[in-house]
Amino acid sequence: MRVVLCVLLAVVSGAGSAWGQEKQAIAAPGAPPGLPFSSAVRVGNLLFLSGQIGRKPGTTEVVPGGIEAETRQAMENIKAVLEYAGSSLGRVVKCTVFLADFKDYAAMNAVYATFFPKDPPARSAMGASGLAFNARVEIECIAVAGVGR
Repeated sequence: MRVVLCVLLAVVSGAGSAWGQEKQAIAAPGAPPGLPFSSAVRVGNLLFLSGQIGRKPGTTEVVPGGIEAETRQAMENIKAVLEYAGSSLGRVVKCTVFLADFKDYAAMNAVYATFFPKDPPARSAMGASGLAFNARVEIECIAVAGVGR
């Protein structure tokens, strides 16, 4: 909550170069069809990614293999959205992780850490009573946008 508030204050103060900017919805390739949200929304220099689960691109089907496989696929889905939006994992400033069972924290964390080997973003993690499509993990991110799009 504190980090989100800081990001919002940075946006309002102009540090995020987003004050007065219009929002741009981004529909990345491979997003499941028919869902009522964008893959990401860009406002100025910031990208707000929708939560990603470990689903096969273009479907709502969760990959088999448990928490490790789902975490890896969720992070690959995040990477694909970021790249489509002109950014990268190296520009992620904040992630929030939702776990269907907090006992999966260590296994999720081991996979997650491989995607941020240097200077990892700020992060929160919490347990949830259930996730979309019976997923074990969902991860959302805020990133600095690149040029273009």
